[in-house]
Amino acid sequence: MQANRSRDTGPELALRRLLHARGLRYRVCVRPLPGRRHQADIVFRRARVAVEVRGCFWHGCPQHYRAPASNSTYWQAKAERNMARDCAAEQALTAAGWQLIVVWEHEDAADAAERVATVVRDRRG
Repeated sequence: MQANRSRDTGPELALRRLLHARGLRYRVCVRPLPGRRHQADIVFRRARVAVEVRGCFWHGCPQHYRAPASNSTYWQAKAERNMARDCAAEQALTAAGWQLIVVWEHEDAADAAERVATVVRDRRG
């Protein structure tokens, strides 16, 4: 479990490289809302956009999540807790005027970068 990275994963680095190449500057692994423990993977403060790169296994991807055969009750409960925490964080961000963009690890990084860049530029005005 300790070998699993919480930041600088392959999909996250690929997305960050493409965003930087598009001329966008951002903060990495910061708390968008003071007073909350939630950290977003990529944050555009001025545009109030937070990006989370979620792993299919850890966050219960609707397309790819499959519970392991061994110790399934633990892993099912773990995935449900993660999804509940993700939902609470999204609600808090939305209530504070932020927009959360979720990028799944299986998504094409170029498509995700284009989607993020469009939202950031639209919100900057």
